[in-house]
Amino acid sequence: MADFGGDLELEDFRAQAKAWLEANFPKSLAGKGAVAMSERQGQSADLAAWRKAIGDKGWATPTWPTQYGGGGLSPQQARVLTQEMGKIGAFNPLMFGMGITMIGPTILDYGTEAQKEKHIPPIVRGEVQWCVGYSEPNAGSDLASLQTKAVDAGDHWVINGQKTWTSGAQYSDWCGLLTRTDPTARKHDGISFMLVDMHQAGIETRPIALIAGASPFCETFFTDATAPKDALLGQLNVGWTVGKRLLQHERASQTGAIGGGRAAPLNQIAKRYVALDADGRIEDQDLRNRLARHEMDARTHALTLARVMAESKEANGATNGASVLKNSATHVAQTRAELTLEIMGAQGLGWQGDGFTREEIETVRGWLSGKAMSIYGGSFEIQNNIISKRILGLPDNTQSS
Repeated sequence: MADFGGDLELEDFRAQAKAWLEANFPKSLAGKGAVAMSERQGQSADLAAWRKAIGDKGWATPTWPTQYGGGGLSPQQARVLTQEMGKIGAFNPLMFGMGITMIGPTILDYGTEAQKEKHIPPIVRGEVQWCVGYSEPNAGSDLASLQTKAVDAGDHWVINGQKTWTSGAQYSDWCGLLTRTDPTARKHDGISFMLVDMHQAGIETRPIALIAGASPFCETFFTDATAPKDALLGQLNVGWTVGKRLLQHERASQTGAIGGGRAAPLNQIAKRYVALDADGRIEDQDLRNRLARHEMDARTHALTLARVMAESKEANGATNGASVLKNSATHVAQTRAELTLEIMGAQGLGWQGDGFTREEIETVRGWLSGKAMSIYGGSFEIQNNIISKRILGLPDNTQSS
């Protein structure tokens, strides 16, 4: 694998990235990232070839260390790669998995060398699927109330309990699991983070149906499931710290920090569905104003994201600015979905049938599934509370006087 160090001029790297993408990205997949990845059960030969090519190159994880199979690129080079992928409608076929977006970065943060050597290369190559065992029926926003327990059985752990909303659990090979290892400690203490093999009789998954049709969510039941003693990621009973770090990585993936193909500008979509004036502008001035406002919000979010990424690199960790990105990303994405539905009118409400294009059908399904954005990864309201209390220093008005 080539090592593109800091001495290589960005434009030279851009030319190399462009040439590699031209040779390896199947044109049949251009602009079809979300659609292609949603059809998990019927992956095409082109998608399989693209997954292998980008995984072998290490560019699905462009800034990860080359010693574990990553790309070894600088953040600037990774940004150039994302730009070149966007120009041709390419996408990272592994970015939709939790191995790259959450578990892998957390293992790099807290894992032993043995854990990194075991788990990171298969994640980089897209050979394994990961899920995250966090929420429980009685531990959602108040995650620290979790009751799934891991008991020390001498040479291994025995795990019992239930998780819910475990995305992709039915397909997963491994689970990053938050479990209580000291029931006598305060609720934020006595929690450990474990790397658990999903291929065992003690784990059962039950998919949860959603209004949008296809659903990634499951209930997951652990009944005397086991994990070796070295399954601990980080220190025993300090899993809350590891778990919070994983959530930071999750929110980074939800804010657009990990690139994919570009979506078509809304004004271009609008001009295919709504009336235009004599100058070729959208005739409805109110709609035109709202599209412009949305475009400004989207650009503001993108610029803030770039600033936060630069600041976090200097600060060697998360910054205060990162806390607003999850909610701003949610606002931008949900507003876009609402506007697209409005623009398409009745054509944006199609569920199936020859009277609707694939884009129109995906629009209504995306609008419905996107409602979950303000809930998963920490609800919109909880995140606003975190911003108000921990960053702005506002008083907590939920306490009794």
